[in-house]
Amino acid sequence: MVSESEVRIGISACLLGRRVRYDGGDRLDTYILGAFPLSVVWVPVCPEVEAGLPVPRDMMHLAGSPDSPRIVTIESGIDHTALILEWAEKKLEALQREGLSGFIFKSRSPSCGLREIPVEGADGRIRTAGRGLFAAAFVERFPHLPVEDDEGLRSPEVMKDFLDRLFQRE
Repeated sequence: MVSESEVRIGISACLLGRRVRYDGGDRLDTYILGAFPLSVVWVPVCPEVEAGLPVPRDMMHLAGSPDSPRIVTIESGIDHTALILEWAEKKLEALQREGLSGFIFKSRSPSCGLREIPVEGADGRIRTAGRGLFAAAFVERFPHLPVEDDEGLRSPEVMKDFLDRLFQRE
């Protein structure tokens, strides 16, 4: 049984109110933050900012193959895939040392989205890849940690399951 004081949860930094989004804004989520004990330690992560991209920055999306998508700016077409993946490799090492109990991702994000993230093919058609680049790397590295996104945690059943897994309750 893990005590609440030992629970360290990775979280997309924008959900904590950090102004790291492409438009300079945040996505403070008081519902999610209020659902957790005050003793939880939040470990904020923003792939784009931590990899060195500015705030504000050009909006990005996933492009290419759904099996191996690339993260590209929408207006200029600049490919930031290598930058994000190189950063992610180092960050995942650091997060392993943090001893995370789980992670909450920002939905619909090309880097942090957990599911149904659109990928634009070379023909301009939209396909669904499933995960943003960082979320995919995280889940691959930590397949047994509970992960969810802000939209999923709106469901009382999903929230209960996530909390039970975090605190290893039966």
